[in-house]
Amino acid sequence: MTTRTEAVKAYLLDLQDRICHALQAEDGGAQFVEDAWTRPAGGGGRTRVIADGELIEKGGVNFSHVFGSGLPPSASAHRPELAGRGFEALGVSLVIHPHNPHVPTSHANVRFFIAEKEGEEAVWWFGGGFDLTPYYAHEEDCIHWHRVAQQACEPFGADVYPRYKAWCDRYFHLKHRGEPRGVGGLFFDDLNEWDFDKSFAFMRAIGDAFIDAYLPIVQHRKAMAYTAQQREFQEFRRGRYVEFNLVYDRGTLFGLQSGGRTESILMSLPPQVRWGYDWKAEPGSEEARLTEYFLQDRDWLAPAPAL
Repeated sequence: MTTRTEAVKAYLLDLQDRICHALQAEDGGAQFVEDAWTRPAGGGGRTRVIADGELIEKGGVNFSHVFGSGLPPSASAHRPELAGRGFEALGVSLVIHPHNPHVPTSHANVRFFIAEKEGEEAVWWFGGGFDLTPYYAHEEDCIHWHRVAQQACEPFGADVYPRYKAWCDRYFHLKHRGEPRGVGGLFFDDLNEWDFDKSFAFMRAIGDAFIDAYLPIVQHRKAMAYTAQQREFQEFRRGRYVEFNLVYDRGTLFGLQSGGRTESILMSLPPQVRWGYDWKAEPGSEEARLTEYFLQDRDWLAPAPAL
C-alpha cells in the first residue's frame, strides 16, 4: 500500500468514527452496530448501521477499501483507457433516513480511486459530495445546507462551489421523472486537476463539512409534530430515492459490478417506502409545493430581491 493510500485510509476511518459518534449522540435512542466484512476478490470494509432510534429510522455509515485486477464497467465506461488496470477504491458513504418527515434524508460520500498498470504512471482521482432530500422543506434549511457547502469549497477557488453545485443538480436527477432527487448540494468526481495534496485536502474539507451542514437542520426539525398523511407522503417520496439509487447511482453500480458486499451497498435504501399508480399531490398543498418550489435547480445563496 502506498503512503498516499495509507493517508487516505486513516482519514476515512476517522471520518466514519466522527460521523457515527455525532449522529448517535443526536439520536439518543439507538446505537450503530458494526459489521466488518471481507471481499473475496480483495479488500473489505466496516458497515455501521443504526435503526429504530428516536431520530433515525434507518441509517448507515460505511467504510470500504476494495481492490482488484481490473476496473468494473461502471468505472471505466467514461475512461476506456483505464480498462484492464488494477485498482484500489477507498471511501466512506452514508445515508440517513429519519422517522420524522420534517427531517430531510441526507446522503454523503467521499472516495479515492487509484488505477495502476506495470510500467505506466498510476492514475488517481477523488470524488464525493453531499446532498439533501427534504419532504417538507424549509427555505432556511436549504440556505444553510448550501452555505456550509459554499464555505467548504471557498478556500479552493471561487468557481468550485458553483461548478460542483451545478454538477450535483445534474447528477441527482431522475430523468424518467423529469425532476431532481432533492435540493442538491455538491458532487464531484474524477478530481485530479490539482496535485495530490490539494485534492486530498479538498476531499477532507467536504467530508468534514457534512455534520456542520446536517445537524443544525436535524436539531431544528426533529421535534416537529407530523401526521399519518405526512408520513405517507414521505414514503411516496422515498420511492423516488429508491428509483435513483437502483437505476442511476454510480456508487451502487460500481459496488454491484465489482463484487462488493450487497448488504452494504443496498444499506442506502429506506425501510418503509410506497408507490401508488399515477399518484399526485393535491394542487396547492404543502406536498405540491415540494416539487413546484423546492425541487428546482435553484441558487439558494442568491441575494433576496429588493422590495
